[in-house]
Amino acid sequence: MAQHRPFVLSLAGLDPSAGAGLLADIKTFEALGTYGLGVCTALTVQTDTRFVSAEWQSAAQIIAQAQPLLESFPVQYCKIGIMKDVHTMLEVINAIRAITPDIRIVLDPVLKASAGYTFHDDTRLSAWKSVLQQLYLLTPNLQEALLLSGEREGQTAARVLSAYCAVLLKGGHREDKPGIDSLYLSAQNDTDKVLDIPAGKGKVYPKHGSGCVLSAAITAQLAAGVPLSTACITAKLYTEKFLASHSSLLGYHNS
Repeated sequence: MAQHRPFVLSLAGLDPSAGAGLLADIKTFEALGTYGLGVCTALTVQTDTRFVSAEWQSAAQIIAQAQPLLESFPVQYCKIGIMKDVHTMLEVINAIRAITPDIRIVLDPVLKASAGYTFHDDTRLSAWKSVLQQLYLLTPNLQEALLLSGEREGQTAARVLSAYCAVLLKGGHREDKPGIDSLYLSAQNDTDKVLDIPAGKGKVYPKHGSGCVLSAAITAQLAAGVPLSTACITAKLYTEKFLASHSSLLGYHNS
């Protein structure tokens, strides 16, 4: 008899192109040997090249979707993508923790779509502190780290944010360490400990939803019992395979 897969929950937007958001998360979860559960946080109108609009789900609507799943399945890890605003996110996280107190949360802080659509107007650290304190891992790109921290330099920004949770600073837009992801452990462990994860040497192509895939892959690895540092390394390898799978903006998960 096949072994039961660990359950993993995604709270993310529904992208009809399936390149990003909820559908991309579920594809990644399944490809990495976990069972993906999904909660829709926004109904979006988009393709791989255009973001037209988002119909946001309220905190009550998101919680109503998540509650029966959390009550029915032993979910230890969840990944969060886009939500209407930081206040909605905090309300949802508080509700999730009320149902599953020990759940570990990975947040991909999508502040702006690659097509140019801005999701969060309020990026002040003071507004995000209460959310950051409840996370297991934050996975910002350089611009997101700068916006959330209020700093002007990536490594400093990551260190500021790591006072609240572990931070994986993605290397896609970094000039100091191009292509290198840096894992900063939270202050409760050792703020000065940084693990640099280099990029592979194979040819890759830009992809719609690559950030979603990376954070979902980390979450799936964690749910499978892999330590955080190893999960980040393995997830980067998986994401690079996804980036290399096709020359278009939409990648494949079974190549």
